[in-house]
Amino acid sequence: MDFKRKRLVSSESVTEGHPDKVCDQISDAVLDEIMKKDPAGRVACETFITRGLVVVGGEITTKTYIDVDTLARQVIKDIGYTHAKYGFNYETCAVVNVIGRQSPDISQGVDTGGAGDQGLMVGYACDETPEFMPMPLVLAHRLTMRLAEVRKKGILDYLGPDGKSQVTVEYLDGRPGRIETVVLSSQHTGDILDKTGMHITESAKREIIETVALPALDKKLLTKDTRFLINPTGKFLIGGPQSDTGVTGRKIIVDTYGGVAPHGGGAFSGKDSTKVDRSAAYMARYVAKNIVAAGLARECTLQVAYAIGVAEPVGLYVDTRGSGVIADDKLSKLVLDSFDFTPRGMIKNLKLREPIFRKTASYGHFGRMDAKFEWEKLNAVDMLKKKALGGLKVRAAVRV
Repeated sequence: MDFKRKRLVSSESVTEGHPDKVCDQISDAVLDEIMKKDPAGRVACETFITRGLVVVGGEITTKTYIDVDTLARQVIKDIGYTHAKYGFNYETCAVVNVIGRQSPDISQGVDTGGAGDQGLMVGYACDETPEFMPMPLVLAHRLTMRLAEVRKKGILDYLGPDGKSQVTVEYLDGRPGRIETVVLSSQHTGDILDKTGMHITESAKREIIETVALPALDKKLLTKDTRFLINPTGKFLIGGPQSDTGVTGRKIIVDTYGGVAPHGGGAFSGKDSTKVDRSAAYMARYVAKNIVAAGLARECTLQVAYAIGVAEPVGLYVDTRGSGVIADDKLSKLVLDSFDFTPRGMIKNLKLREPIFRKTASYGHFGRMDAKFEWEKLNAVDMLKKKALGGLKVRAAVRV
């Protein structure tokens, strides 16, 4: 009898053409454009998208000018909404700009270096993938990135910009064992419908599995029992903003850790880094990742909390779920003594005044192997080892 403890863990991802992600990218494109010209600008940009309409709003205080209409249309074009067959077109949609200025009541606290809002933020890392991220989310992101790649390269010319993935992984005693189920849904043209017009053909399903799914997945985790569910409703002709309203900040679990770790509730996109929703979440990820990479824990969750207008965090703790080589309270103190969690300190150390944010707005903010984000660097490993254990050897982070 197999007495190993089993559990099924699932995570999802969405493509850059998903309506919520279109909004995230427009909001972060606005932020990037301001950071290029006015790094001290204050930005809280929200986007709403629906059939034939884009609304860009929020509060922005800056010395520069940006053409929101042109910028929004360029993002939509880059994503791939360039033809009426996808139900949305960058050339013909309406773009409405309703941006205002930041409240002076908030500014007076931020100008002195205080946090732009209250709240709690969470960072997480684990040693089960080279990205120091949970396996189900890593695989889900790989699938949506591959969907976009085969569409943009014309490998499968019937795919549209909107799409989603979900991966369920069976864990044995806390480690990834095998992939249980893969769900892949993609907008498509009518070319691959069967005679009933209600379902895509079996040959199209096989082609999507072979061209999109298998190249993106870890073959060591695939078994003969792994299920592939391709467009399980039958068809996905109507997608994007034609079928679903999009709003900035509505995919916060996709953006972070796929439900494996807690979430403070604050979204990232469209916010400059005086907003600790973004900067502190990045800093918490940076510290957690370096703790795991240093071999001080196999898994690490770090929570930090702020009061609006106050620079220093009002609370911070580290939770290694029993995997740490030193006690969690000692590790928490070590973190507080070793890292600057003030807004100004985080902005400086993670270079958060640079126009880097549109890249984060699809396929996750963390664990990105295709980007050189400061919060993903492992340049605090040696310092943490030395301070935690006085130079004693600890196990290296396990990567599978």
